[in-house]
Amino acid sequence: MIRHRRLRDHSINRLIPNMLTIFALCSGLTGIRFALAERWELAVLAILIAAIFDALDGRIARLLDSSSKFGAELDSLSDFVSFGVAPAMIMFLWSTQEVKGLGWALTLAFSACMALRLARFNTKLDNADLPAWTSRFFTGVPAPAGAGLVLMPLIAWLEFNADFLRAPTFVGIFLVIVAGLLVSRLPTFSFKRVRVTQAWVLPTMIGVVAYASLIVSVPWATLFFTLLLYLCTLPFAFRTHRRLQMQRPASEPVGAGVDADHD
Repeated sequence: MIRHRRLRDHSINRLIPNMLTIFALCSGLTGIRFALAERWELAVLAILIAAIFDALDGRIARLLDSSSKFGAELDSLSDFVSFGVAPAMIMFLWSTQEVKGLGWALTLAFSACMALRLARFNTKLDNADLPAWTSRFFTGVPAPAGAGLVLMPLIAWLEFNADFLRAPTFVGIFLVIVAGLLVSRLPTFSFKRVRVTQAWVLPTMIGVVAYASLIVSVPWATLFFTLLLYLCTLPFAFRTHRRLQMQRPASEPVGAGVDADHD
């Protein structure tokens, strides 16, 4: 009886993060639906909600000790649809469809780069030869951040309403740059293992409340400057990675905290 209850509880624990991943997938697809109806604000919001669900599923899986190979594969498939296909389709419907075949080629290129990025991430999960400090970095821009970056022209247009932001040439260049960042070897910070010490709990809570207030009052400006701030972290990540690479030998064993189910 006790064993049966434990098995049932374990099954429920595995179900919860997988359901969050499914919610992220559905939210990403819903973003395409809103884009087809030219409801651009809701399309961006759907991708944002997908990113929130994607951030939660891995953390809850670790909290419940229910990480699994199935969950990792499901998460990658959801990431490809929500952050590889949906944002590219939104930008195509919003702007680059005006250049027809070229616009569609850029859409395909971005989605393909996202698939390559996720495939590379998955192949590194079983690599036990990496030094422990590498878990603090991603190789290339992670999938949710890539989706946010490629939507920056649309987010800026929603806030500033400048016509040049919707120009297919400008959006096309942005698609190419972000696609390149996805498959690049550029080290980027992984914020998923940030720990808040006791002394920083109250300041962190105040900061979260302030950020939530900005999201509610001026959502597009807040999202735009958040993504701009993320871009500013890229050179710092490169410098930090290079410093650690010089200080610590590559033979150092990988840490036990490498995440297997979240990009």
